[in-house]
Amino acid sequence: MNIVIMGPPGVGKGTQSHWIVEDRKIVHISTGDILRGAIRRGTELGKKVQVVMNAGDLVGDDLMMELIRDRLSQDDVVDGWLLDGFPRTAFQAAEFAKLLKELDQGIDKILVIRAPADEIVRRLAGRITCRVCNEVMNLTGLGNVTPTYCPFCGNSKDEERAKAALYQRADDTEETIRHRLEVFRKKTLPAAWTLEEHFPLAEIDGLGTVDEVAHRIADVLE
Repeated sequence: MNIVIMGPPGVGKGTQSHWIVEDRKIVHISTGDILRGAIRRGTELGKKVQVVMNAGDLVGDDLMMELIRDRLSQDDVVDGWLLDGFPRTAFQAAEFAKLLKELDQGIDKILVIRAPADEIVRRLAGRITCRVCNEVMNLTGLGNVTPTYCPFCGNSKDEERAKAALYQRADDTEETIRHRLEVFRKKTLPAAWTLEEHFPLAEIDGLGTVDEVAHRIADVLE
């Protein structure tokens, strides 16, 4: 089964992606994985990517399509894949549809997870991250308690250091979150609608517990 998962930041794509690949026994592919994999293998394509990234530039559409073609041509994806983080624009989506036809592949389901903007702001604005173990936690789930150390790695030997280890990402402020949501609405949603011209799409309600959302996804994948 081949799946594309899309949704705004903070809607739970990462969590649901992990569940889907485990349940369906397919390969999880993210744009970050593709970029890092190409560089790690040291191929000519990877060298091109490294030059672009070392210069601090974004990988262009043409090079990104080469990377997607390369990744979907590898042996480990023959039983299915879940693509996360691509396409991001309507142009990429149109080119992706052409590429899949060339590769004699398709998409069994496009999943678009949705949630109200205010809920996403609430989730992301309440996130804190541990510098030591990189675990993310949400203050809204901790009631009135603000942790003084990471409950995951127990980094509490030195109280001052433990407090410093917990931080909020710079892009998790309300103003930045709302900007990212607007970018998603204007650029990435049109990519979903472009793909829908060729492949089946299902919108998933992202509100509720992780299990509730997972059950909704399971229903549409049956």
